[in-house]
Amino acid sequence: MTFPSSVLITGAGRGIGLGLVKEFLKNDQVKHVFAAVRCPTKADELTNLNDDRLHVIKMDVLYDDSILEAFQKVEEICGEHGLNLLVNNAGIWVEYELSDGPKRDMLRKILDTNAASPLIVSQVFLPLLRRAASKSPETEWGIQKASIVNISSGMGSISENMTGINQMTRTLAIDLEPDGIMVVAWCPGWVKTDMGGVEAEITVDESAIDFMQTLSHFGKENTGGYVRRHGDSIDY
Repeated sequence: MTFPSSVLITGAGRGIGLGLVKEFLKNDQVKHVFAAVRCPTKADELTNLNDDRLHVIKMDVLYDDSILEAFQKVEEICGEHGLNLLVNNAGIWVEYELSDGPKRDMLRKILDTNAASPLIVSQVFLPLLRRAASKSPETEWGIQKASIVNISSGMGSISENMTGINQMTRTLAIDLEPDGIMVVAWCPGWVKTDMGGVEAEITVDESAIDFMQTLSHFGKENTGGYVRRHGDSIDY
């Protein structure tokens, strides 16, 4: 399996994001893990990991200024090497019931967080991803070179905006093919998180292991795809 030298994970304070941080830190090939959270002072479990390769940075994906500030901090550390992997994981789940009447503000926040923000974050960090890709033009495509992985889902009331993520993944993959940047949407399955609930099928640790085992084998032929936790394709 091949791994990135640097990875940025949004929504890293808990759930799948936190699980991915822990899993990446287990691998010596990984030199920098950027864990993006809205409030670093409240991310006790992250800071308690006590690993020099871990950089906890503040980022609220709903605010462009916050994303730009995070970019500057990541660039200071990555420098000329760029960023190998961006994992767009930050998201919210709010139960939206038709019987409760129209709630436009709620829908806007859900769509902004889960659909629009991954694209904005990808755009902002694109210079670092391109930098990483250009540093190793002969390296095979994959998370070890330069990639964007969008965490997607077919779950209930968030399926509409996740459809947006999947289509964005396909479009972005086409646009970034000349740069050698892989873009994939990955469905983690039903995971035991605050969003998935205690009745879910798999643990966060199992989900993080699935991510590593699946994505570490992906290459150019997978870009633009939407896949389940073990890598089989999902039509959309």
